[in-house]
Amino acid sequence: MKIGVISLGCAKNLVDTENLLGILQAAGQEIVTSYDEAEALIINTCGFIESAKSEAIDTILEAADLKEGCLEKLIVMGCLAQRYKPQLQEEMPEVDCFISINEYGSLGAILSRVLGEKIPNTYGKTPRILSGKPWMAYLKIADGCDNKCSYCAIPLIRGALRSFPQEEIIAEARRLVSCGVKELNLIAQDCSRYGFDLDHRLHLSSLLRELDQIDGVHWIRVLYLYPDEIPDDLIMTIKECRHVLPYFDIPVQHGSDRILKAMNRRGSQKEIIERCKKIKEELPGAVLRTTLISGFPGETKEDHRETLRMIEQVRWDHLGVFTYSREEDTPAYKLDDDVPAQVKEDRRREIMMRQNEIARELLAARIGNVEEVMVERIDPLTDMYIGRSALYAPDNIDGCVRFRSPQSLAPGDFAMVRYTKVSGQNLIGVQEH
Repeated sequence: MKIGVISLGCAKNLVDTENLLGILQAAGQEIVTSYDEAEALIINTCGFIESAKSEAIDTILEAADLKEGCLEKLIVMGCLAQRYKPQLQEEMPEVDCFISINEYGSLGAILSRVLGEKIPNTYGKTPRILSGKPWMAYLKIADGCDNKCSYCAIPLIRGALRSFPQEEIIAEARRLVSCGVKELNLIAQDCSRYGFDLDHRLHLSSLLRELDQIDGVHWIRVLYLYPDEIPDDLIMTIKECRHVLPYFDIPVQHGSDRILKAMNRRGSQKEIIERCKKIKEELPGAVLRTTLISGFPGETKEDHRETLRMIEQVRWDHLGVFTYSREEDTPAYKLDDDVPAQVKEDRRREIMMRQNEIARELLAARIGNVEEVMVERIDPLTDMYIGRSALYAPDNIDGCVRFRSPQSLAPGDFAMVRYTKVSGQNLIGVQEH
């Protein structure tokens, strides 16, 4: 059967999609990228915030129009299906089946019934099929979250923290590296809490040290660290490991202690600043990335100024801001969404204007440095190579490195590049001989 698959949302959702592709391929199904040819279409959705829900609904409705052609079956899975399955079943009869996350253990059996094809019921056990760049992969180490942030629907969708066994993670990492993967990016709703559900201890340092020993792995990056769960031993582990990049993705969400408390976030502005200072002291070249929310209920001008103060103190390399999205069934949903939409946007814009200045200053300070860059492609218009150093994660958010080389390089190759100038959030350079 010709089956098309659409993956929406985050990298964690992408891993779920790649596991789906694995069982479809094992069943001998033909995966097509032209959806006009698809006899069945499976959409893996996100349902985290309003914009993601809107994107998912629009994608489903557009896909339903394909039933006028070759499309026979339309299947929706993922976070949106998990969160709103009864309502969606009632309101979208054009969808043949909604599959919630809780049903993934029976995914093969469900697909077999709906598609009329024999699909193995081995989701998560059959090797997944990488859908992106073959030299880079996301490695999911846990699912769910115990943090209970007042604005966040993830615990409602994904449930409590469930750390995957370390031996399974190591085995998956070895398999990926044996297939040509050079960069592993560890992901979870909260990587810093890995293993805490097993024995109330943090095990990320131990996991990183084991991954660091895998022959053939070149870069290991950790994404999503909760700010109050970056102990000194984790910093030292990253410092001592050969392949673990000094890249700290720490979504702090706000700079005001009052708003952090309303968000049910642990820690304070002072603790955030001190932890980031400690990271920079131990790892002077460390990269710091964060995300923030502007316009949380009750946010005042002073709260906003506290966020700007925190930004000035930490000096993040990368920072993104979302305007507050009111999500039903979360504790914050009961609060009066009293910050006008325009004020939320104005504050978001002010944060980003200052952040862009800081980021440019930090990038300018790297001019003259020679750093290792992974090649990803060549720009056919300029003949410049485009890639990433340790400074840039692979999610197309941070930026990139553009450089010239007298050598012929292939995607996945590494080159030592000397930075010569800054262009926006990107660095320009030349390969060192």
